[in-house]
Amino acid sequence: MHWLPRFLLTLALLGFVCFTPALSKASPLGWWAYMDDPGFVYVHPGFHSRKVGKLHRFTEDGFLEVYRVLGASRRDRDGTRWLPILIPRRPRARFGWVPRDRMGPVHRTGLVLRVNRHLHRATLHQKKGRWRLVWRAPVAVGKGSTPTPRGVFWIREKIHNLRGGRLYGPWAFATSAYSVLSDWPGGGVVGIHGTNQPWLIGASVSHGCIRLRNRDVGRLVRKLKIGSALIIK
Repeated sequence: MHWLPRFLLTLALLGFVCFTPALSKASPLGWWAYMDDPGFVYVHPGFHSRKVGKLHRFTEDGFLEVYRVLGASRRDRDGTRWLPILIPRRPRARFGWVPRDRMGPVHRTGLVLRVNRHLHRATLHQKKGRWRLVWRAPVAVGKGSTPTPRGVFWIREKIHNLRGGRLYGPWAFATSAYSVLSDWPGGGVVGIHGTNQPWLIGASVSHGCIRLRNRDVGRLVRKLKIGSALIIK
């Protein structure tokens, strides 16, 4: 009977996966889509369900908004197809369902950027048959009063020479994570960007953003794609 505890544990985990949609945020693959038409997002697939948010076309910086897609579409009783998505919101993304015809084509990146706040290290992995490491670099992260948030997020924007490029280096990525500073430029969106203070790389000094040496962010921009998953631990 030594197999019984393992069997019961497996059943419990399966039940947890089935009844906890937010667990899908931990998926290592980046599935995403742009919005085609504005409208509400619902807690369940159906127009009679409670509304949890609204689709918006643009990000805080004026780029097309990127929505994380968590799985295949589902039809309701009336035959309408619904898509499970995550909406970028402060402080955490909100899970909900949106009519499939309001979203554009679903894309897959097969890329995961992992950031370890304690080791001050970032790595980019790509799935081509199996996962392989394609980029790595040291980083600076948020200080104690403004920590880089922990969790699973995604890449929403790729910006060249943000605000002239002097402070943030030649490239910056905006993410679905938010800093504790809501009055920060862009509403406190956590970015991944270069720096004019490379000697601080490897320390916890930022307002929540993830800083890279300019040469490292220049290498990253050739590989990291919009919609890629971002895992911060």
